[in-house]
Amino acid sequence: MNKPETLHPPLQDDAVPMRPGFREFVALIAGLMALNALAIDAMVPALPAIGRALHILTENERQLVVSFYMFGFGTTQILYGPLSDRYGRKPVLIVSLVLYVGFALACAAAGSFTLLLVARLLQGAAAASSRVLTISIVRDRFEGARMARLMSLAFMVFLLMPVLAPSFGQLTLLVASWRAIFFGLAGFAALMLIWSLARLPETLHPEYRRPFSLPAIFAAARETLTNRQSLGYTLAFTLLMGALMGYILSIQQIVFDVFRRPELIAITFAGIAGPMAITSYANSRLVERLGTRRIAHFGLSAFTLVAFVHFLCAMGGESLGLFIALQAATMACFGLSSANFGALAMQPMGHVAGTASSVQGTIGTILGALLGLAIGQSFNGSVLPMVGGDVLFGAAALLILLVTERGRLFGAA
Repeated sequence: MNKPETLHPPLQDDAVPMRPGFREFVALIAGLMALNALAIDAMVPALPAIGRALHILTENERQLVVSFYMFGFGTTQILYGPLSDRYGRKPVLIVSLVLYVGFALACAAAGSFTLLLVARLLQGAAAASSRVLTISIVRDRFEGARMARLMSLAFMVFLLMPVLAPSFGQLTLLVASWRAIFFGLAGFAALMLIWSLARLPETLHPEYRRPFSLPAIFAAARETLTNRQSLGYTLAFTLLMGALMGYILSIQQIVFDVFRRPELIAITFAGIAGPMAITSYANSRLVERLGTRRIAHFGLSAFTLVAFVHFLCAMGGESLGLFIALQAATMACFGLSSANFGALAMQPMGHVAGTASSVQGTIGTILGALLGLAIGQSFNGSVLPMVGGDVLFGAAALLILLVTERGRLFGAA
């Protein structure tokens, strides 16, 4: 029998000041999460311009601008959790934001494709803290359905990035070169650095501080990977991340080459991301009433079913409008699952939240990026590789959750 979802009470004011307030806390967490999304999505409209400027003619090779960032983002997450469990969340976050600003400026100054990829790798490595530490900070104060609610609200704001970022990229290219996009990323990171310095308290519970040593890290990592709930929901989240990355890596070529409407790339992003934001908000309103598991399992089931319908339609040919409608419906279901999967994976890990978030994030990001890259590199002039990946990954995630929950899905707890 699974443990019921309960609110983990925050520490008293003398240990963890309850500032910022709930709304500002959500906005701050969403802004930190958006650093990563903006660094990915703003690049999509700029990939052709980057390729021309740096003499990269193969479209699939241009995808490495996104992929290298994701590999840097994934491989360093394992460090941030143990460091934050030892030294606290805030100091580690501040240092990583300073590095993010520096590497974004290095991307802007890159004189070759190789140097750009190296700088993107390091930028992703610095941004990895935004994934690990935001989840750890939220888990320090909340758990279960309450954590899922807060993450859904933050994710809703975070999902505005796929709407705004491509437009930011396109508008920037109208008045400046692609390098100006990286100056914009550096400016946004500097704003988050100032905000965090001024308003974010240290949230790590004193009794949860752990030594920064290999035995302590391995013990926490082993507990994370051997806990049935933590591992099962981490793997399911990884498959959804693979589907999301496959979409991000493929969408520019789909709009440009399949439908031949490059001027509609920003509208396409907005049309697909908007429903995700709506369902994330709906999740934040319903999760404490209906239960995290019930909504997560329903969302994943609907994701797989809608993706299968989209695959059948794509086999017969579809317009750009139908593609946007069906992909938007698929990703709307993604919005019902992703934040809940993360909350469920972290629920039993509160006492090792930093390291657990690192381990889960490393698995989800690296494997998700590799799965997404496999979809992106399979682009063959049609939407079938991307949509087929959604079906395959959704079905595999359902199977994993069936095993994790011992055949019992759609339960409230």
